[in-house]
Amino acid sequence: MSVAAYCVFCYRKIGTSGPATKTHLPWNDIRKIAKVTGSLILGGFVFITYEVLSLNKLLQIDTQALHQEKLKSYVYVRTASLRPSEYQGITYKARKEIHKAVRKILETEAKIFRRPFNEQFSTFDGEDHECALWLLLKRSQSEDKAVRLQAVQDLASNSHWHDYQYGTVAQTCDQRTAIGLARSKDVDLRFFLPPPPLPKIKTVSKGKDYPIEDELRLLLVSLPQTGLDPCVQYFTSLALRESSQTLAAQRGGLWCFGGNGLPYCETLSKIPSETVELFCLQALVQHSKMSSHCDKIEAKGGLQLLQRIYQLRKDSAKIQRNIIRIIGNMALDERLHSSIVRAGWVSILAEVMKSPHVIQSSHASRALANLDRDTVKEKYPDGVYVLHPQYRSSQPIRADILFIHGLLGAAFKTWRQQDIDRHLDKKASEKEEDYIQCWPKTWLASDCPSLRIISVEYDTHLSDWKAKCPVEAHRKSIAFRSSELLDKLKAAGIGDRPLVWVSHSMGGLLVKKMLVDASKNPEMDKIVNNTRGIVFYSVPHHGSQLAEYSINARYLLFPSVEVKELSKDSPALKELNDDFLSFAKDKKFSVLSFAETLPTHIGSMIKLHVVPVESADLGIGDLIPVDVNHLNICKPKKKDAFLYQRTLKFIQDVLAQEL
Repeated sequence: MSVAAYCVFCYRKIGTSGPATKTHLPWNDIRKIAKVTGSLILGGFVFITYEVLSLNKLLQIDTQALHQEKLKSYVYVRTASLRPSEYQGITYKARKEIHKAVRKILETEAKIFRRPFNEQFSTFDGEDHECALWLLLKRSQSEDKAVRLQAVQDLASNSHWHDYQYGTVAQTCDQRTAIGLARSKDVDLRFFLPPPPLPKIKTVSKGKDYPIEDELRLLLVSLPQTGLDPCVQYFTSLALRESSQTLAAQRGGLWCFGGNGLPYCETLSKIPSETVELFCLQALVQHSKMSSHCDKIEAKGGLQLLQRIYQLRKDSAKIQRNIIRIIGNMALDERLHSSIVRAGWVSILAEVMKSPHVIQSSHASRALANLDRDTVKEKYPDGVYVLHPQYRSSQPIRADILFIHGLLGAAFKTWRQQDIDRHLDKKASEKEEDYIQCWPKTWLASDCPSLRIISVEYDTHLSDWKAKCPVEAHRKSIAFRSSELLDKLKAAGIGDRPLVWVSHSMGGLLVKKMLVDASKNPEMDKIVNNTRGIVFYSVPHHGSQLAEYSINARYLLFPSVEVKELSKDSPALKELNDDFLSFAKDKKFSVLSFAETLPTHIGSMIKLHVVPVESADLGIGDLIPVDVNHLNICKPKKKDAFLYQRTLKFIQDVLAQEL
């Protein structure tokens, strides 16, 4: 602009300096103007060239020093290439400077006329892949939810970026984007920063490290100890007792665990600190179910302590699973989300999501779903697990399938693919963690991708002799569990969509009780009204022979509440069955029942039909006897097995309109 103004000025000066009668400019004057303007342009061009080359020289970086800096911090800087083929030249740099000037003009114009500035111009002077990266990062923080979600999806789907670009995203993305990336299928783990350095371990006398179990004990002691749920109280006192004996052992002498602890004594060289940690973590699981206690756990540095134990116990799936379970419970409170993210748990959960073990990945999936408030409106309380979809998906959810296990069952192992013939006892059930496939997660999810598949877990026992929480027998009754599970299922959004129940053994009685209770509660009406069908696998509608036998010497004197409720022709069972049938017929529920025809090994001594065919007959719907035992009635061998195919057909038929 200044050059043009100067030219005009010279033109006017020359034009008015001669006689008034002269109307045409002589060639000499034009030459003078050209010399002046030419020299100015040439000088400006030389000056710009010099500045650009100087700047280019200053930006040359020692790559070895840069590598050392990368090891020290999270800051990533792209090194300048020394290859001639990649040198862009001064023309390229001049073009970038022009682009910057154009961008500033457009920004100013947008402000003056109060028009939205096209964000594509914000990266107009960058490389194509750099433009895409920063544009997606900006969109991932957009106020428009659709734009935001699409940006996270696009970020996760890109796999051609360099390490430093993944590092850029990890450092610049916000909390919401990081959680969204963690819940994206096949996401690259380079999108996540590693957990921040942990505080130094406390030391005791003579420079010895402070034992982890003592830190856990101190954390438990700092939590409220009065007005607790009896189960929380029991687990806390058990953990403190065991850790106190460990502390005593460190001071000399022998020690031993008794009661529900370890029924043996050990020397100092064999103190099972891992077992003590497990007791403390089980107590923390119970505390983490209470929102006010979660605040205390976070305030006392519990998130960092749990991460230290997680890193130290990589060889213990059970300890790691309990820790992630605690994180999942704490994530139910949105006030703690920032603390969980800052403590580095998102990167850990994203890694565990890729685990081939369904139990581990499902615990991580639940924790991330509770953190993801952008796409998940439901909350998943302790014991409620989503088997599908575990990742963010554009596939709309049309209906819900809810799996309820039975006596000595679990959310995952009950529904595994059939492998070997096992015995029905607690010892065997505790060793069934490394099984093959969980068929609802693999087969059903692939056949019906528009379903949300949920599995529920609750504790059951054959005997009160070694129950996990031997207090208040009424808490283990079907009635109490029904009320407890209904509240959890409501929080998880059960009832908002068409629903199919799938149950095994005592789980079928629990399904009937929940539906009966929901029909009497206006707040739970949706669960009943949206129920389309129920699948019963060997459900003892009229009682089980299991309650009539003394299974083993250890079960002789203390049969559990669950077993007592399964007594053949029990008045309570008859009342439940009558209540259920009275409104099930009115609602016209579709019902499919399977009955076992082979005996089951009970312990190592007895074989019996746990649920005879006549007890598995509800009185409505189809009843299909199958040549399997009680344990395998819900475990099809293969995807083309009759048990699975018949169940799949039933689900597809009752949900035909939705699917």
